Amino acid sequence: MKVTWDQVLAWRLERQFVDPRTDAGAGEIIGRLCGVQAQVASAARLSVALRQRTPQLDAISAGLRDGSLVKTWAMRGTLHVARSSEIGSYLALIASARTWAKPAWQRSFGATPDDIDALADAVSEILDGVALTRPELITRLTADPRFARLEDALRSGWGTLLKPLAWQGALCHGPSQGTKVTFTRPASAIPGWRGLPEPDEAAPAVIAAYLGAYGPSTPARFDAWLTRGSLRKTVVREWFQAMGDRLTEVDVGGESRFILAEHADALGAGAASRSVRLLGGFDQYVLGPGTNETAMLPAEHRARVSRAAGWISPVVVAGGRIAGVWEIVADAFAVTMFSGFDVPPKQALAAEVAHVARASGRSGLGVRIA
Repeated sequence: MKVTWDQVLAWRLERQFVDPRTDAGAGEIIGRLCGVQAQVASAARLSVALRQRTPQLDAISAGLRDGSLVKTWAMRGTLHVARSSEIGSYLALIASARTWAKPAWQRSFGATPDDIDALADAVSEILDGVALTRPELITRLTADPRFARLEDALRSGWGTLLKPLAWQGALCHGPSQGTKVTFTRPASAIPGWRGLPEPDEAAPAVIAAYLGAYGPSTPARFDAWLTRGSLRKTVVREWFQAMGDRLTEVDVGGESRFILAEHADALGAGAASRSVRLLGGFDQYVLGPGTNETAMLPAEHRARVSRAAGWISPVVVAGGRIAGVWEIVADAFAVTMFSGFDVPPKQALAAEVAHVARASGRSGLGVRIA
């Protein structure tokens, strides 16, 4: 089956609750998106609220409190909020890459695979039934002579040595203490936590979830989203092959990609979208397929979206394509359109600005077009 990029982008907009918006709660939206990036907590809240017809500003916080959502290091080593019932499957695949066992990683961060295994055991014991701030946890760890030499790396703001522990299910974020982050065990934070499944068992659910939001796609793009390409290519291909007739191949602009068979008819019947949407920074619409998907984000504009230090700009989405960026400066909503794209109609843009204001708890925003 051949489909156009217009059809693909329109289908993704609908599947990701971008157009049309939804009355679903945060858990359903986050599940559909395979988690939301939460390096910046306000960006995670906005990504959910913008997809709701009536934004629920406290929805993520409520889910974290009741244990239906969890915050932890996951895809690409970044913080995500995900459904607690699903996070184990994602972590199982990420952990299977064992990035901490690679010589380059060991040279950079000074910890061996044996160190990571020992840290995971120690952290699981220390955090059993409690939540500790990072300084409290590191102080407890470095009191152990085995870990004293790792103190600087453990205290790193990047959490480099803590990420492999999160991927193995030894720790996750706990309830905040004011502005302080805490850590606990998933077994303490998540009701009914069952640990990590085997990777081969987890792969079908994760692949299906990913393709259900960001398809049609390829094994390589799936791995880039999940681990920055750290998994063995043969393993990822085998996972896709094991899906059998649950997947079907489609031709998108001359490239063979996979979609869930159950979604093929809807994809093929779609028409180009004419919607205009404003999405926040670090939005999954951009991160899911990646900023190098040129049909969505023209290569000449990529640097305006994917910026220094991994920052992903808030974007203007027109007909499914990234057509510009925006920011709030003082009380002005500044929109910068990319060359080759028309300025959205005033009425459509005003409606989007009003929705962003509701979703971010702000009001009185003017608009400036650059």
